[in-house]
Amino acid sequence: MITLSHIKKIYESPSGPVEALKGIDLHIAKGEIYGIIGLSGAGKSTLVRCINMLERPTAGKVIVDGRDLTEMSEKELREVRKDIGMIFQHFNLLSSATVYDNIAFPLRLAHVSEDKIRPRVEELLEVVGLADKEKQYPSQLSGGQKQRVGIARALASEPKILLCDEATSALDPQTTRSILELIRDINKKLKLTVVVITHEMQVIKDICDKVAVISNGIIAEQGTVVEVFTNPQQPITKEFISVLLSDELPVAFRGNKIHKQKTPRSFLLLRLIFLGESADDPVIATMIRQVKGIEVSMLFGSLDQIHGTPFGRMIIGLSGSDERIEQAMDFLEQADLKMEVIGYVERNYAASDESAR
Repeated sequence: MITLSHIKKIYESPSGPVEALKGIDLHIAKGEIYGIIGLSGAGKSTLVRCINMLERPTAGKVIVDGRDLTEMSEKELREVRKDIGMIFQHFNLLSSATVYDNIAFPLRLAHVSEDKIRPRVEELLEVVGLADKEKQYPSQLSGGQKQRVGIARALASEPKILLCDEATSALDPQTTRSILELIRDINKKLKLTVVVITHEMQVIKDICDKVAVISNGIIAEQGTVVEVFTNPQQPITKEFISVLLSDELPVAFRGNKIHKQKTPRSFLLLRLIFLGESADDPVIATMIRQVKGIEVSMLFGSLDQIHGTPFGRMIIGLSGSDERIEQAMDFLEQADLKMEVIGYVERNYAASDESAR
């Protein structure tokens, strides 16, 4: 549906050229919700504006639905943009126009007759849950309601693609969830391809099928959301994920040196990731039964879902003879999970006792 090939974007500045995008290659399939995440200044908003050619790339090709947008004239692009809706962080509504007129605005620009506009606007008001707000003005609406108007307006011309540029950044967490649910429902019902630009990993986790992490104008990592969450490769990706999934050691071990070799009073700390059906399997209990003489400390555990796939994380500590620890690790390596060896760490018993109180 969308293919970006070697996209570069260079801006001129008083201090010289600034490379915002440094050769982006990306493919977004039809019907996907594709997330692009990055820090401020990483190039993500420039990238999304290249998709609808509000920003012309300095080099590269933008292929949308089989057509190369970089070869088109402005007149041709105006026609193509009818197939690409866009919603914004700060809504971009006309303050002097009613909800109805804001949604009707792009249709009137396209010279659609009023007898066709009314049923379309009424249909969209139902879709976004604002059927009783058509005569109100933006100043009378909450932030979430304003964004719903923005979504309805973006859908007015029946686009094939919906671009969401930080669409939930100005909203509180509860309203964000409701807007994300609406976007997901629209994706399913209307078979839209959705591109989500965000700096929030929670947004990616909640609705996206795939994700690309952009950093300093390049794609640092990309893949399915499950793959990236469970096995991040790049430091920037791990940094984003750590906001939701802390990699800090448990309190009783925090701040203590991590050793590669066993030391007196140390535990071998392992980080385990359970995915799918294995998240419900009694892996640790089975290991304890099979490996006699091993001491296992359950130090941290959480269970979540990514796109309906159970996803569990756990940190355990192993203590015992070298032989028993090796047997336990052999068992875990054969189980249906991912295992990361943190290292040997001594327990801070004073901190442990304090936290217990």
